[in-house]
Amino acid sequence: MDTKKYLKANDIEAFRLSFHLGNYVWDIVLKWNNFSQRTVGEQFVRAVDSISANIAEGFGRYGKKDKIKFYRYRQGSLSESLNWNEKSRVRSLLSIDEYKYIFNELQKLPKAINSLILFTNQKLKV
Repeated sequence: MDTKKYLKANDIEAFRLSFHLGNYVWDIVLKWNNFSQRTVGEQFVRAVDSISANIAEGFGRYGKKDKIKFYRYRQGSLSESLNWNEKSRVRSLLSIDEYKYIFNELQKLPKAINSLILFTNQKLKV
C-alpha cells in the first residue's frame, strides 16, 4: 500500500504566511477612503497578493528550474510590498501596529522562501 504524502500549497510555510498577509492587507485597505484605495491600496494589495501567487504558480510547475524561477519572482513583489507598507505608514493609512505586523511578516518571507528553494533543489529530481 502506497502511503506517500503529497505536498500541497498550504503545507508550504512561505505560501501560508504570504496568503494570510495578503488577506490581512486586503481587510485593512477595504476600510480606506476611495482615493487611498485607488492610489495606494490597489497596488499594495496586488504586490502582497503577488507573493503567494508566484509561490502557488511555482508550486504548480513541473520542473525544478521552472518552480524555482517563480519562487524567486516573489523578491520583486516583496520589495514592492515593503515600499507600499512604508508609504501607507507615512501617509497615515496604517496604524503603527498594522505597519509593524505587515513589516514583520514580510521580513519572515525571504527565509521561508529560501528554505522552499533549498528543499526543491534537494528533493526534486526533475
